[in-house]
Amino acid sequence: MNKMIETPHIPERCYEYKLTSKRQLEYRILLGNPADEAPPGGYAVIYALDGDALFQTLAEAVKLQTRKPKGFDPILVVGIGYPSREPFDVERRCRDFTMHVDEASLPERPDGRPWPPHGEADHFLDFLEFELMPAIAKEWPIDPNRQLLVGHSLGGLFALHALFTRPQLFTHYVAGSPSVWWANNEVLKEMQQFKAGWQGEYQRQLLLTIGADELEDMLEGAEEVAAGMSTLAEQGLHLEWIKFTGEDHVTVLPAMLSRLPRFVWSGKEPK
Repeated sequence: MNKMIETPHIPERCYEYKLTSKRQLEYRILLGNPADEAPPGGYAVIYALDGDALFQTLAEAVKLQTRKPKGFDPILVVGIGYPSREPFDVERRCRDFTMHVDEASLPERPDGRPWPPHGEADHFLDFLEFELMPAIAKEWPIDPNRQLLVGHSLGGLFALHALFTRPQLFTHYVAGSPSVWWANNEVLKEMQQFKAGWQGEYQRQLLLTIGADELEDMLEGAEEVAAGMSTLAEQGLHLEWIKFTGEDHVTVLPAMLSRLPRFVWSGKEPK
C-alpha cells in the first residue's frame, strides 16, 4: 500500500490509503484498525463496497459492538472508496459492480443518458482476490474463517455475483437491497447455475436485507433471491433474510450495517 494519508475527518484509529490496481484504477482504502489485539485465530475482516457511504457508520457500529468485556471479538473494517469521495460514485461503481452482458439487455436509464462504462465485476473481483486481500493479510493477522463482503444496491448485486461465482473468496456475504433487475435479472440466472453446481463444498453465510418501503421491483428481486437460496440450508449455505419495516432504499443502511458485527461472528465454523 502507498503512504498513509492524514484524514482528520474520519474517526479515531481509522486510516486512509491510496491503492492503484494493476489495471491502473485508483482506489481509496479506508481502514478501521481494532484497538484490541487479534484473537488467536486472527481478526475477522469486513470489506465494505462504496466505502464513502458505508465506512464511517460501519466503523462506529463495530467500535461500539466490540467493546469489552461483553462485546464481540475485534473486527478489521476495510472500506473501498474512490478518488471522487462521493458516497456513491455512479460511474466507478457501475463499472466495478456489474456483470458483463449484452448491451441490449440493459434497461433505459431514467434520465435517458447512456450507461456509464460497466460490466467489469470480474476484473474487480480479481482486484479484491489478488491485490487488496493479500495486502491486508500482509499487514494484519486475519482469520480466514471470518471474511465478509458487504454491498448495497449495485454493491448488493455485486455481493451476490461474488457468492455465485467465487464462493471460496469470502465466508460471509451481505447483499443489501440488491439491484437484481440489472440486465433482465441476470443475477437470477447466475443463482440457478450456482445452485445446480453447489455441492456444499464450503460453509457459507448469506445475509440478504431490504427496506420494506423500497420500490416494488427491488422487493420482488430480493424476495426471488431469498426464495431461491432458502433451499440450500442442508448443503452448508445459511441464509438470513431481513425486511426492515418502515425503511426505504437509503434509510435501511444503518439498520443493515448494525447487523454485521454479530453476523460475521455467527454461524458454524466455515470450512
